[in-house]
Amino acid sequence: QVQLVESGGTLVQAGGSLRLSCAISGRTFDRDDMAWFRQAPGNAREFVAAIDRWGTGPKYTDSVKGRFTISKARDRPILYLQMTNLKPEDSAVYYCATDRLGNSDRWSRYASNPESYMYWGQGTQVTVSS
Repeated sequence: QVQLVESGGTLVQAGGSLRLSCAISGRTFDRDDMAWFRQAPGNAREFVAAIDRWGTGPKYTDSVKGRFTISKARDRPILYLQMTNLKPEDSAVYYCATDRLGNSDRWSRYASNPESYMYWGQGTQVTVSS
């Protein structure tokens, strides 16, 4: 059974930092592509960051570039999202997702599409106060 469990979300002041974690079980961690998405009330689920199974070429949505970093733990099946200089507009429920998207060309084209991922966590709430 595949399980993704996010943690680390909390209330933080603007300008602060948080690290979200996503513990993954039931999958072969180093063979999967992974991503973070977020959803604010009334909005569609939005792509945040993705990393391929080779751990190279992460991609980010423009609004978080230079502030967020996606990474994989070296020795445990955990996906991270390090968030710095947080802004009120970053407030949302953050979800991790995983699946195998195919070759690097397919990853480049589809990594930011939530429909590319079959496996999702339950989400963790991040609230940034101004």
